[in-house]
Amino acid sequence: MVRKLFFGVLCTALFGCTDQAPNKVNDKSQGLVYCAEANPVSFNPQVTTTGSTIDIIANQLYDTLISIDPESGEFLPELATSWQVSEDGKSFTFTLRDDVQFHDTLYFTPTRKMNADDVVFSFNRLFDVYNPYHFVGDANYPYFQSIGLDQLIRQVKKVDEHTVRFDLFNAESSFLSNIATDFAVILSKEYADQLIELEHKQDFDQKPVGTGPYKYREFLRDNLIRYYRHEDYWKHPVYMEQLVYDITTNGTSRIAKMLTKECDITAHPSATQLTVLEQRKDIEVEKAANLNIGYWAFNTEKPPFDNPLVRKALAHSIDFEKIMQAVFYNNGILARSMLPPSSWAFEAQQKMPTYDPEKAKEYLKQAGLEGGFSMTLWAMPVSRIYNPNARKMAELIQRDLRDIGVNARIVEYEWNTFIERVGRHEHDSVLLGWAADTPDPDNFFSPLLSCTATFSGKNPSNWCNPEFDLLLTQALDTNDMEERKYYYQQAQKMVIEQLPLVPIAHGLRFQATSSDIKGVSLRPFGGISLAEARRD
Repeated sequence: MVRKLFFGVLCTALFGCTDQAPNKVNDKSQGLVYCAEANPVSFNPQVTTTGSTIDIIANQLYDTLISIDPESGEFLPELATSWQVSEDGKSFTFTLRDDVQFHDTLYFTPTRKMNADDVVFSFNRLFDVYNPYHFVGDANYPYFQSIGLDQLIRQVKKVDEHTVRFDLFNAESSFLSNIATDFAVILSKEYADQLIELEHKQDFDQKPVGTGPYKYREFLRDNLIRYYRHEDYWKHPVYMEQLVYDITTNGTSRIAKMLTKECDITAHPSATQLTVLEQRKDIEVEKAANLNIGYWAFNTEKPPFDNPLVRKALAHSIDFEKIMQAVFYNNGILARSMLPPSSWAFEAQQKMPTYDPEKAKEYLKQAGLEGGFSMTLWAMPVSRIYNPNARKMAELIQRDLRDIGVNARIVEYEWNTFIERVGRHEHDSVLLGWAADTPDPDNFFSPLLSCTATFSGKNPSNWCNPEFDLLLTQALDTNDMEERKYYYQQAQKMVIEQLPLVPIAHGLRFQATSSDIKGVSLRPFGGISLAEARRD
């Protein structure tokens, strides 16, 4: 009875009951339900790096100037039709499309199409303290701040209605890659100006207006998010009239909803659930390699984790093979570096920590902690590509630590609270990870381990090493691939020598989809796109 009642509520959410909702509720082409694992932190990708949020909002609501071909790695035109780079590499000029319409929603009706003013506004917000929206949301733009993009851009200048020029303080080889990420979305300046007049600036990141294939309609926390089709989408027709995200934090419940047809797609089914799903003819399971890393990070500003000997001791206490079997069910790759093997800068590290309790005890003795100590081990409450079951991993590590005299208490919070508190560096250690937004190796280093990432609260190890930052700067200062590769290989070695975090595994990405849903595929980097989803 409970299941029938829930299904009825979900159907109402999908097809609606207001005057604006479709009348033909029996037309299956009208909607798609995606079972998501967490509430969104925001509806603006500029202000968060949370993967579960990016999957929900980025490619559904917004577009970027350019994108990256997942197969070739080449840059592709999106809102910009073309771009030119100055001879010194310090200026990038983008020519914009003239036929892009912003969303027409219940709270905003655009009077013009996208133009240069929108691009200037979208990026100026990140670094210009005089931009009226810079301090809305505490002026926190984690991805851009962690890679120093807010310090790199000197100005964004409108050349004419459909031409924009980015002037940089210095040339940087990863600039275009960062402009192509899911975070670099284009927002509506007209909408922003309207909210200023209404004195509702705080609505800007919560009631979104973009140019993407779907437009925002409704968000009920812990329940659902509803989007409608953007009828005037510039790129191609959008098949689904409605898109609903069913917020289901429990992985078992998500699978149950797939089996009972309450969801058409579900995120991150665990390896233990794959057998059940693969036996169903009406469900297709897709598995894909993904640029990601799951790791155990130490708060290096807290004693005793400020001592590399202690970090090495903890790293050598882990039975990595047991984790690969019990958490990943061998559907992953044991890490040999911070970078995944598919990265062009990857180099397997010869000094990677191995399971060696006696060596771990010796390191503790050298650190003056022969009698052991107590610590906290934070485990994220959601399943992600890079860690499908952080609680299970934490329990395995907890047992291993006990063998070397270290008492670890596992700490968990609701996802958004968890991210906020880790950002404030309240943890001793934390199990987290990173899914890349571009194939550029810098995407694994600057957002996670740079000093600027520490200052922005997105460096979970709280580690700031000027020598490491210099390597990243040297890699970004050149376009020579061999030189960049050399610097990134030195950076990989330094991470393993210092161990601010322990790379554990690179996970495979899984997605379960009803067999009648087409046009949805996994990509090696970036968030999920449902722009071309359709029901056959």
